[in-house]
Amino acid sequence: MIAILNAMRRLGFIALVAGLGAIVPLNSAQAAPPACPELLQRELPRLQDEKPQALCQYAGRVVLVVNTASFCGFTSQYKALEALSARYADKGLVVLGFPSNDFGSQEPGSNKEIADFCENTFSVKFPMFAKSSVKSGKPDINPLFAELAKKTGSTPKWNFHKYLISRDGGEVQSFGSMTDPGGRAFTQEVERLLAKR
Repeated sequence: MIAILNAMRRLGFIALVAGLGAIVPLNSAQAAPPACPELLQRELPRLQDEKPQALCQYAGRVVLVVNTASFCGFTSQYKALEALSARYADKGLVVLGFPSNDFGSQEPGSNKEIADFCENTFSVKFPMFAKSSVKSGKPDINPLFAELAKKTGSTPKWNFHKYLISRDGGEVQSFGSMTDPGGRAFTQEVERLLAKR
């Protein structure tokens, strides 16, 4: 009997609850994590310690990618981005910040200095990645931004450009620096993508 139950469990039909001997049907959504969109199939270094982070950990979520800078007129958008993250995280949104010094040299600091600034000035808790180039045509452009530009036909022209990616990676929208991440029009788009399963 045990051999049959183990075989069925391996095939995904049932799960044995340890210590109780209970047989519980497996929910197929729980059995396998969401497929990782090709767009997220890469590792990029985390801002705080430059350890590689697999972007596939965000598979199945709506992803908001933003290139940031500490000394820009739009830097106050950190506050709205953090509020957006807090408001929608449990519904499936993740905000990813990518500091860049490409525009106006407004991100001159080291990764540690940027991390300290984000935490101490705006209490940023959403994931941030190491400083990189996001400008089209640069030989060292961040590969995620290169792919986002290819998919949308739109490249960052300044700091705080935003890309909104659907859960399956099939829909990618581009928003310029002037788009307020806390504005009604933008949050409606976030909500629309969150509602799609």
